[in-house]
Order: sequence, then structure tokens, then C-alpha cells
Amino acid sequence: MKILSVVGNRPQFIKSGPLSVALRDAGLEEVVVHTGQHWDPEMSAIFFEELRLPSPRYELDLRTADPSAMVPAIRAVVEREQPAWVLVYGDTSSTLAGAEAADGVPVAHVEAGLRSFDLSMPEERNRIEVDRLAALLLCPDERSDAQLAREGVRGRREVVGDVMADAARIFLPIARRRAGFALAGDYAALTLHRAANTEPERLRRIVAALGEAPWTFVFPVHPRTRSVLDGHGIELGPNIRPLEPLGYLEMLALVSGAARVVTDSGGLQKEAYWLGVPCVTLRANTEWVDTVRAGANTLVDPARPESLADALARASFPADAPPLYGDGHAAERIAALLHS
Repeated sequence: MKILSVVGNRPQFIKSGPLSVALRDAGLEEVVVHTGQHWDPEMSAIFFEELRLPSPRYELDLRTADPSAMVPAIRAVVEREQPAWVLVYGDTSSTLAGAEAADGVPVAHVEAGLRSFDLSMPEERNRIEVDRLAALLLCPDERSDAQLAREGVRGRREVVGDVMADAARIFLPIARRRAGFALAGDYAALTLHRAANTEPERLRRIVAALGEAPWTFVFPVHPRTRSVLDGHGIELGPNIRPLEPLGYLEMLALVSGAARVVTDSGGLQKEAYWLGVPCVTLRANTEWVDTVRAGANTLVDPARPESLADALARASFPADAPPLYGDGHAAERIAALLHS
């Protein structure tokens, strides 16, 4: 049986790692299509090398985040390979393009049912549309399953856990052994990349709020964010230590050693939770609301970042934090469902 996996950006490369192994172990043939949504070597090729993922059979190199530009090329691959399933991950433009390009082949959606309830986010609109198109909805938790039931989606729903928990379980010991840098003292790991937060004036206000916080921030700078910082003369404060983008293993080590995480990433909110690190999320809402309800994650509206220092001071990780998003063995369950 052949599975066509569509990936295009950093989170999808990470999620696909454990699942590629599980598919192979289940005797399934995986054909990987890389759309080229992320094409910078530090955001793309390095992950295939670092995580030892199978090289994509098709590298489309489209260098766009426009789903309509991706669909024809992906559809041509679907027609050529005739897979049993098209497998898509998360909520990106590549996710939507893969689902739309399936053209009658059943779609399996990893991370189905997540909702931030903020339709201004393209990711939210992508999630809703992909869930509507999917034949198999692979939910990270019961809440996501219940959300899909309320929406009346037609596909088959299965709660499998989160494949990023698999990645953290598998790769954290390796990451700690391979970390290429050492940091002394307390620091906060910082990431910023969402389109809304890299609007020049908003980014300027966020950087100012970070500069006023009594913390050292270690900041792997996303290419999009770097372009805005440089293009608009936004200077980082002396307490912000910029780095080039890190590979997944280095980033995992950075987060595991941090006293705080400040981010607008969805995946990093979960990784911080699994690693027991308090998180401050620069978003007005989150699809990973359980981390907030557990008291491990604090939302700070990036339109009003002045409260960031206070949120950092109050952030803590609860001693009674419940386990969230599965047991780190979602990939095996997904492979079994695709095989059945």
C-alpha cells in the first residue's frame, strides 16, 4: 500500500519523522512530496539530514505559500503515483494544497479538530477546510474529536495522540547529547515568526517589550523575522541574543534548558509543556488551550505586549500538570489505521 505524504515546512518535517518510521515498520510504502513552502536550507534540508528522514521523491521547489500555486503540481504527483492515501499534517498552506490536490484519493489529516476560533488566522481557515475534506481525521485528543463532532464533519474520527509527542520522546535524549552550545544561567528561549507578529510596527512594540523585561532571551531568528528586523531598522535590545535558525535537535535542547519559553509557535507551546518549562505565548488565542487551562501557558495579546514582563514573572509550571496529547506513540496508531 502506498501513502503520499505532503510536507512543506519545519513543523511538518518534525511530525513526519516518527510517522515515516512507523509507516515503514508497518510495511507501507511512503512517497514524500516536499512543496518547497520552506526552502531555506536552515528551515528545510537540514531537517531531512538531522532527523534522517527519507529524501523526498518529489521536491517541487515552489517557493510560495499560495495553496493555489501548489495544487497543480501536487495533483500531477497524485495522478502519477496513485496512492491509497494522501497524508497531510497540521494547518499550513501545504496542508490545504495537499488536501485539495488529492482529487478523489482519500485524505488523512494529522492534527485534525484543532481550533483557535480566530478566523483572522490563515491557519485556522486551513484547519477547518482540510477537516471538511478529510476522510480520516487523526485527532490529538478527545477535545478535538468532540469539536469535529459538533461541526458535523463527514470523515471518520480517531483519537491517536500527537505525533510531536512522539518526536519529543524519541529525539530529546539525542538532542541533549548533541547540543552544540552551552548557556549559563537562567534564560528564556524566544521564537517569533507569525505573519501578524512580524508586521513592522507590531514587531517593533514586541521587541521593545522584550527589551524592558529583566530576562536574557536566546532568539533563533526566523528568516521572515530577520527580513523585517533588517528592512525596518528594528534593533534588538542588549538582553536579546540572536542566533541563526536552529535545527530541531538544537532547538529541543535549547528549550529543555530554558527557564521560560516565549513564542508564537503552536508546536513550541506543546514542547514546552512536555519538557515542564513555563510558556508565555504571544497570541490572543491558541489551539492548544489545554496548556493554558493547566496553568503552564500564559497568553499575552501581541497587540498589547506591555504585559509581557509581568507574565514572565508570574509564569510557572504546575506540579500537578496532567498529561496532554497522548503517550508519544501516535505514529504507530496512525500507521495501523492507514493499513486497515
